[in-house]
Amino acid sequence: MTGSQIRRSMPLFPIGTVMQLTELTARQIRYYEEHQLISPARTDGNRRLFSLNDIDTLLEIKDLIDQGVNMAGIKQIFAQRVQKAMDQDLQNKPAIKAKKELTNEDIRKLLRKELTNAGRFNHSSLGGNMHRFFH
Repeated sequence: MTGSQIRRSMPLFPIGTVMQLTELTARQIRYYEEHQLISPARTDGNRRLFSLNDIDTLLEIKDLIDQGVNMAGIKQIFAQRVQKAMDQDLQNKPAIKAKKELTNEDIRKLLRKELTNAGRFNHSSLGGNMHRFFH
């Protein structure tokens, strides 16, 4: 996940702000949550906090409704997107081989590879960029 994706998924906005940004009522927003089209985070006091991604989704739902798409159609559109994303994710991952007993040597090789990769990520890729998230 990139820094931008992380920031867009951070739960920051209370329902009042989301109502102003989307021009939806609290009842409509809760309805879409009940139908699992959005999943806002909850505070310790059980108040909803919405991310920019949640707001984008709500705006998209509003546009689809304005175009005459009903709830069943919206759910189908969203389900197709999730399925497409999963299919693309599977295509990008190596195929899982049929069950195979791992020998001790196989396990050592896998562990060596994981440790080598972890060392690379800790020192170069993530290490230099992670400081901006922890102020």
